[in-house]
Amino acid sequence: MIQPGPRNLITDVDGILVGNAEDQRARTGVTVVLPVDRAVASGEVRGAAPGTRETDLLDPTCRMERIDGICFSGGSVHGLASGDAVVRWLYEHDRGFALNDDFLPIIPGAIIYDLPMGGAKDWGRCPDYGALARTACDNAGLDFPLGNTGAGMGASAGPLKAGLGSASAVDGNGMQVAALVVANPFGAATMPGRGTLWSWALERDGEMGQQLPPRPVTNPGDDTAPDGQLGGNTTLAVVATNVTLDKAQAKRVAIMAHDGMARAIRPIHTPFDGDVVFALSTTRLPLPEPATGALAQIGALAADCLTRAIGRAVFAAEPLGPFPSYRERHQEAFAYSEDLG
Repeated sequence: MIQPGPRNLITDVDGILVGNAEDQRARTGVTVVLPVDRAVASGEVRGAAPGTRETDLLDPTCRMERIDGICFSGGSVHGLASGDAVVRWLYEHDRGFALNDDFLPIIPGAIIYDLPMGGAKDWGRCPDYGALARTACDNAGLDFPLGNTGAGMGASAGPLKAGLGSASAVDGNGMQVAALVVANPFGAATMPGRGTLWSWALERDGEMGQQLPPRPVTNPGDDTAPDGQLGGNTTLAVVATNVTLDKAQAKRVAIMAHDGMARAIRPIHTPFDGDVVFALSTTRLPLPEPATGALAQIGALAADCLTRAIGRAVFAAEPLGPFPSYRERHQEAFAYSEDLG
């Protein structure tokens, strides 16, 4: 039987830690995913306006098989500096790709455009994303809250506040699959004219407030932002498994996981978005036979977890700036609220 893991977070995958840091005044933040050991990784960029680092390295034809972490940041291009700080933090802890007598930490990453959330970003010549990234690394652990957390601090989804989300799925044979997302899309996470989340059909154990069944949708697109500037644009995700994958297999999982975005957000992969999915394997469990069928199952579960993670990101978010929260705007759409931690 497949069910959410004990935390219903990406840290239900053995060997994955997550750290977050936010600047409440500036309304922005950083999230890092730090494998305990170097993890096999690949990724897939499908947004038309990406802001990324080290993504070419994730192609299966390129040399590097494993990475040391993934860094997500707000701040648009200013936030790319956060990845440099994660590299330095890992280097100081003697972690990274060993080359001769040196350590070279490999940190792919991506940024969201959260500047319309406002906040005081009077940092002077050096935006403070490096300091936020170091704090996020210091904070890395198994438990973390959702919503206005880390790189999700300044995130929005169409007209609503969004943020950081996560979800997991485990089976009785020890397989673990999970997703973490910074949901900040141009598109809407709710069905037009009502409050039902597009993610509703995959909800588990009331994780989105026990979504009520929707009525038929007759006017798709009505709840999207009128242009690419109302809120932020770009949804960033990491999907992870403890099952042993090679780089090409991780690439396939990242490709399949993008379907999880399409189930949770309309429209997705627009000209305004820089959507990226990274896929990690901590190689703790052998890939079951037949391998092709097991890979298909992992990819399908990764997509499902990503859909659920996006729904949880929106459901957990608190109002901020000009953006109301889902729970205050659409109380009619859910039956009860859990403790969001």
